[in-house]
Amino acid sequence: MNPVFLSGQLLLSLPGIGDPRFERVVIAMCTHDRDGALGLVVNHVIPDLTVPDLMRQLDIDPGATPDYPVLAGGPVEPGRGFVLHDPDYGGGSTIQVGRQWALTATVDVLRAIAAGKGPRRWHAVLGYTGWGAGQLDEEMTSHGWLNVPGDPAIVFDTALEARWPAALAGMGIAPDRLAGEAGRA
Repeated sequence: MNPVFLSGQLLLSLPGIGDPRFERVVIAMCTHDRDGALGLVVNHVIPDLTVPDLMRQLDIDPGATPDYPVLAGGPVEPGRGFVLHDPDYGGGSTIQVGRQWALTATVDVLRAIAAGKGPRRWHAVLGYTGWGAGQLDEEMTSHGWLNVPGDPAIVFDTALEARWPAALAGMGIAPDRLAGEAGRA
């Protein structure tokens, strides 16, 4: 089986994936290679936690930071933080993911955001989705996931609850037409 590398794409869960943590998720894929994959869920929030709250927990004065929610990036290491952002910002540990987005996992980006010098569009995220070597490629064959082109407008500009249907619509798929089970021929 030849692997399909998904960095810079969106990964959507399909109905009936079988894991409630991944129902109707949109994952911004950040790395995917022969060693494994890492992505961030961009349409689930951590209830009652905003970015200024998170900054205060990290002893960062939030300044005029918008009252955005912190996203729940996935079940792996839920205390580990990331900022998914436009490629217009680059700190020492920033990973550029194609031309779609970038990923920074150090607090320097939060300090830059608080100072008004950070990326134009961004999400603060706790946790991630991760797969070991070949695991995601295997899951892709079981009809639980759909990869679509990475669209920064969906990731950053579309309302959270509209991201999953918008990503499907971008592929010409009507979400209400999807079945939770595969057919048999």
